Amino acid sequence: MSKKSRKKSPKTPSGSPTAKKKTQKTRASTQTRGAKTHPTSASKSSKAGAKAASHKAASKRLKSSEKTSKLAASASAASAKSLSARSLSAKSLSAKSLAEGQKAPAFRLPRDGGNVVTLSDYAGQKLVLFFYPRADTPGCTREAIDFTRLKDAFTAAGTAVLGISADPLKAQEKFRDKHSLGIPLISDEQHEMLEAYGAWGEKSMYGKSFLGILRTTVLIGSDGKVARIWRNVRVDGHADEVLLAARSL
Repeated sequence: MSKKSRKKSPKTPSGSPTAKKKTQKTRASTQTRGAKTHPTSASKSSKAGAKAASHKAASKRLKSSEKTSKLAASASAASAKSLSARSLSAKSLSAKSLAEGQKAPAFRLPRDGGNVVTLSDYAGQKLVLFFYPRADTPGCTREAIDFTRLKDAFTAAGTAVLGISADPLKAQEKFRDKHSLGIPLISDEQHEMLEAYGAWGEKSMYGKSFLGILRTTVLIGSDGKVARIWRNVRVDGHADEVLLAARSL
């Protein structure tokens, strides 16, 4: 081989010290990059885990809070229902408190036409009080017409008759004019007289309980005491039955 050929071949053999140094540098660089990469990845993984744990804890707290709110609402509803039931029961007991032989409770209320009616206005004579749920409804209309029909017979028996409901005066007057009623109609919008005479209490309709007027009739003797009480009145023939009772006093 000539000298020129030897100069043109400066390649270093793969097993030379120089090649080994380059290989070692490359490995070291790769290991360094790997070492830098792993902590970052671990840090991100740790943060992601912490976020997931935080989200799960917040979700549990929210569910717990919702459950507590539902339980509180349920307890409140149950308490209100219980209170309402006790109120209805108390009213019902109050409605049955008046008994025959007791002194008739005093009252002072407005009647159709604008006048005021009191119990003392009928001192020394017999008095019939018929309490009806609502003016101009079928049952109440028949009852008021029957007492009007027998008005003269009651007068002959020394007995006055008054109709009472919670309707306002305008409704009572409209009811009177529409059916030509001859019985004075009293308006007890505050339920004071209704409660005193046991005509206000618990009723039920379509499975629901509520407070309202109980169709009731009370006959007061000339001595001012309650002689007869009819509760849960059936309208048909009722006025005639009350007239017979008034005549027998």
